[in-house]
Amino acid sequence: MEKGTNENILKIIESQRSFFKSGRSLPVTFRKQMLLKLLNAIEANEKDLSDALWEDMHKSYEEAYLTEFSIVKEEIRCHLKHLSQWSARKKASTPLKLQPARSYIVKEPLGNTLIISPWNYPVQLLLCPLIGAISAGCTAVLKPSPYVPNVSAALAKMIKGCFNEEYIAVIQGNREVNTLLLEQRWDLIFFTGSPSLGKTVMAAAAKNLTPVILELGGKSPCIIDKSASIEIASRRIAWGKTLNCGQTCIAPDYIIIHKDVKERFIKAFKEELDKLHRENNYPANNKIFPDRYYAHIINEKAFDRLVSYLNDGKIIFGGKYDRENLLIEPTLIDIDSCDVPVMQEEIFGPILPLITFDETTVPFKDKVLEFLKSKEKPLALYYFGKEEEGWDIIAGTSSGGGCINDVIMHIANENLPFGGVGNSGMGHYHNKESFECFSHSRSILCSGTWPDFPFRYMPYRFFSLIKKIV
Repeated sequence: MEKGTNENILKIIESQRSFFKSGRSLPVTFRKQMLLKLLNAIEANEKDLSDALWEDMHKSYEEAYLTEFSIVKEEIRCHLKHLSQWSARKKASTPLKLQPARSYIVKEPLGNTLIISPWNYPVQLLLCPLIGAISAGCTAVLKPSPYVPNVSAALAKMIKGCFNEEYIAVIQGNREVNTLLLEQRWDLIFFTGSPSLGKTVMAAAAKNLTPVILELGGKSPCIIDKSASIEIASRRIAWGKTLNCGQTCIAPDYIIIHKDVKERFIKAFKEELDKLHRENNYPANNKIFPDRYYAHIINEKAFDRLVSYLNDGKIIFGGKYDRENLLIEPTLIDIDSCDVPVMQEEIFGPILPLITFDETTVPFKDKVLEFLKSKEKPLALYYFGKEEEGWDIIAGTSSGGGCINDVIMHIANENLPFGGVGNSGMGHYHNKESFECFSHSRSILCSGTWPDFPFRYMPYRFFSLIKKIV
């Protein structure tokens, strides 16, 4: 639906409660039909969604397909393939003390759910949770971001043409609509956004003891050890930091680099940025970056915040910007102090701070571990260097996920759960985990009626013997 009155919103929520109570969303055949319907709708609406992504974010079709459509479609196909197995009643072992009996785990949907998505990957981050809701047998109210109005409108049109509002509905609006939605009672709230807004969502959910999945963000570090392949590290970090113009929750947020390879990395990183779009003669024709493949900053508020970070360190290269077109050149800055704003907040843009550690008194790895342990747990952690050293860094830290000798690509593996920890979120999804997070595991014990042993009843005969068994 379009922006609606409070009365209309409440009416949709109540209709979804009635729909779920009717049991119509429970049959696995129904869920598969709805998943297939969603898959067909995405393919039919791909051009409209792609055009909207270009209008709102200047996101190319190629990037939209790789980071939005392909991920959603693969997720649906995975659920279609495995849903019967995931939803089937599972037998569990039963200990001797409970015999004769049989034990089972039964999967049941949580019920009526609210999914609130952000603007940076507005298709993927709305529809992937929805797949989990459909797969588990839930209903869903979808709240897309108002910062991408064309995408949100295209998604609303697609969902309306695909599902009845009593089952799945899109509700658009600003913070007042968010507040109204969060005041309602839900069986699950799935929120993707900033840690500060995540706290607001969790506080609202606590009033009704509503469970939450919070996919947040944070400052994801990227460590470059002296054993790293500088060519590979610079190429992959350049790609990861300019993807969606750095507006990615798992983008490398800042670099910790070994002093011995710093100058080599700076040179290679600049060369790799140039190579990414060499055919466009970057940065010729007064263009900061070629329009075809470089997304824009989402709005002026975000743009001004990012530009202010350019004063927080020494600009090694980059630093140009164009406020009229919301463009900022990929910029590497040298940081002397971690007290500056660029090191206090998630950057969410193409600015990359560089922190240098040496080994004059303390080994590089020990310095890195001490530094990371003093920070909030990030959504991702990246390490470039010898794999065994990377495993040591991972063992000594905590993050939602990460990569050794790569960035971002862990999200592309549908067999890996995705989610945060601590300040970067709670709960995870993708593949079976999406089904699980919208489901409740119900424990059922089926006891036999004969024999009915008397020792469990008062006055607990043969207690000394039973004590040895239990």
